[in-house]
Amino acid sequence: MNRRSVDYALALLVAICGGAVLVFWPHASDAPAPETPPAQETPAEPADTPDDEPAVEDEPPEQEAEPPAEPPEEPEADGPVVDASGDPVSFMPPGDLTPGSGAGQAEQINYVPGMRFPMEVGQAYANSQVYGHGGYLGPGGGQCDAANYAYAWRDNFCETRSYSAPLCPSGTGHQGQDIRPATCQDAVHWAVAADDGVITSVGSYSVRLMSEDGVRYTYLHLELDSLQVAPGDAVSKGERLGFVSNEFGGTPTTIHLHFEIKMALETPQGLQTVNVPPYVALVESYQTLLTAGEGDHG
Repeated sequence: MNRRSVDYALALLVAICGGAVLVFWPHASDAPAPETPPAQETPAEPADTPDDEPAVEDEPPEQEAEPPAEPPEEPEADGPVVDASGDPVSFMPPGDLTPGSGAGQAEQINYVPGMRFPMEVGQAYANSQVYGHGGYLGPGGGQCDAANYAYAWRDNFCETRSYSAPLCPSGTGHQGQDIRPATCQDAVHWAVAADDGVITSVGSYSVRLMSEDGVRYTYLHLELDSLQVAPGDAVSKGERLGFVSNEFGGTPTTIHLHFEIKMALETPQGLQTVNVPPYVALVESYQTLLTAGEGDHG
């Protein structure tokens, strides 16, 4: 067989084999598709966070801040303290005596806190009987002058007198405080007990009350016929004693209450029972009577 015949026979064989392949090889569309595993979720990349700190979760959306609550309204300031007649009260400083009437005790305290004001009604005027209108060293006029029944109050403890008063700058002076009642009327206005205690004496124009704490209160110029108490009587704070009058052992004085407080006290001369300045205690007890009411004040 020559070379040409061999090439022809090989070509024919290749053609026959190729045709067989096309006939018998399965088509790709007829083969079952291979199963594909479901896609796996790829975890999100962590935020750029330092290795030693955990990732911060997303914060919830910011809510609008509520407006700040308005501060409560401040209560209006109380007006001035007024007396039973509606007049505003006022007071000169302790130790400020009427000019020309002596040197007062400026360093004062309330020696008897809680004392009841010694007149029943909350209208009274503390001032000098000697240096006021109607007094023998006063500016003239009568004791019922309107100037005697007006504020401000004025201290007259230590006013010039010859009585022993160790707490006064001069060592002598007026031993108490003079107080006019609401009106210039005799035997109309009640004096009352400043504290619980016992009546120790009743004189021609004086009543003395000893408290349970050993404080002695003296009331001068009460009307004898109106007295509600006798020596040895136990009394309660606020109890009526007698009417404010002008009795002074047969010689009338002005219509007023002379009020003293006496107690054991350490003085430069040692422990003594002495008259103490009553002005601060009277001011505070008067204000308490006007603001708390009689029921809360005894």
